[in-house]
Amino acid sequence: MYKLGIDVGGTNTDAVLIDENLDVVSSVKQHTTANIYDGILNAVRAVLEQSGVDRSEIRQAMLGTTQCTNAIVERKNLAPIGILRIGAPASRGIPLMVDWSEDLKTIAVGTAIVGGGFEYDGKEIAPFDTAAAGAFFRELKEKDVKSVAISCVFSTVRNDHELEAAKLCREIMGKDVHISISSEIGSMGLIERENATILNAALYKVAQSFTEGFAQSLADEGVTNAQVYLSQNDGTLMTMDYARRYPILTIACGPTNSSRGACYLSKLKNAVVIDVGGTTTDLGVIQNGFPRESGVAVTIGGVRTNFRMPDVVSIGLGGGSIVRQREDGTVTVGPDSVGYQITEKALCFGGDVCTATDIAVRLGMTELGDKTLVAHLDRDFAEKALAAIRSLCEDAIDAMKVSSQDVDVILVGGGSIILPADLAGAKSVTQHKYGGVANAIGSAISKVSGTYEQLMDYDKIPREEALAKAKAEAVELAVAAGAIRETVEIIDAEDVPLQYYPGNTARVKIKAAGDLA
Repeated sequence: MYKLGIDVGGTNTDAVLIDENLDVVSSVKQHTTANIYDGILNAVRAVLEQSGVDRSEIRQAMLGTTQCTNAIVERKNLAPIGILRIGAPASRGIPLMVDWSEDLKTIAVGTAIVGGGFEYDGKEIAPFDTAAAGAFFRELKEKDVKSVAISCVFSTVRNDHELEAAKLCREIMGKDVHISISSEIGSMGLIERENATILNAALYKVAQSFTEGFAQSLADEGVTNAQVYLSQNDGTLMTMDYARRYPILTIACGPTNSSRGACYLSKLKNAVVIDVGGTTTDLGVIQNGFPRESGVAVTIGGVRTNFRMPDVVSIGLGGGSIVRQREDGTVTVGPDSVGYQITEKALCFGGDVCTATDIAVRLGMTELGDKTLVAHLDRDFAEKALAAIRSLCEDAIDAMKVSSQDVDVILVGGGSIILPADLAGAKSVTQHKYGGVANAIGSAISKVSGTYEQLMDYDKIPREEALAKAKAEAVELAVAAGAIRETVEIIDAEDVPLQYYPGNTARVKIKAAGDLA
């Protein structure tokens, strides 16, 4: 039995085949194409030809893709949607999509704010206005809208009105309508949670396209016995149906795949992962084998959101970063890069642009291209460039640390050859021969997770009982996402007292993960 892992990046599409012992059988890198399915098809074809395995023995196929991120950033392929907020009269002072750019606001065919919602302690602000909501849904149906975003004030405390609105929406608009409700997507904070829900609703066509396209690419290559999964941004997997319901959870899955792959290859459960590409370097943190989650609101394509995202720092440093010497003698590296044209423009490949890769070749850090083509580079110039690279990387490591103590560092990505093996702030620096395709490996070996988050008053329900209930809910969410129940375990648990809430209230967040079913 084999697993096929694929990760689509901006420059390369990586593919790996992993056997039942989770050992890498074959790995390839292919250029990402304008039509990403051609790139996926090329990668699948190449890794199958290289390995020679029987296609019928591939039982699981996993894809990590940037398509949802690209759709938001480029304003392409987003579906027209309707937006309902339940929170009148309390929330009328804040318009829907209040901080969105005008070009992105056009996705909203219709919007409405109707009566309902809750206080922070779960008390009802006003009854849910079913008449107004029903009229709005009928209006959307007439406009042939197929996707609706529903949010409600303090729905993370009580989601009764959201569920009622979703049921009403299906009754009026039909069972095929795509409904996104905010309590299933975002965290505390109405505007950011609502924004994430709107984006999720607008991505349903994109999700439908890449899930069907991936399945078709596999079928075209004769891989017909494989269950298909998508990578999500907490370093775990989700089923095709789950991906269609929550496409926004695929955003930023690339860095998390790299982190999971780095964790697997290095056998380290806690470390800083440095993923060096052709243009940028992403730094993330592995905690207990999974990527650390960001604790602040994240902006995507200019939209402020608060749904689950990995804690990642990106810097303008990569294998293709351009190296220059200023008039005062200082040497700079990046942030501009030759990117995917490195094999044409870098000095060591016969080009005329000095890149970070050329510096690594000149200093004997790697064997790549023709080293005689960089022999003319002054040694002092190369050393200054390496010092600049080191400084950029060490500053980023410091930004990711939560204490002054040195940390283990794992280098992955095709561009990691440009980094020195000794870095200030690093207790150890680990590299692996398959580190260049760590993202695809991370996709292939990932587990399935479920996260439960809720406010709980320990005066009403004892803490131990509340946590037990939350853990049970997290397990059920993981099973619903495709995990084998017997393998699911709690991988993270936190309860944070909220001083500004009445009583003994805490925010409880539990995450569970298990093997693929």
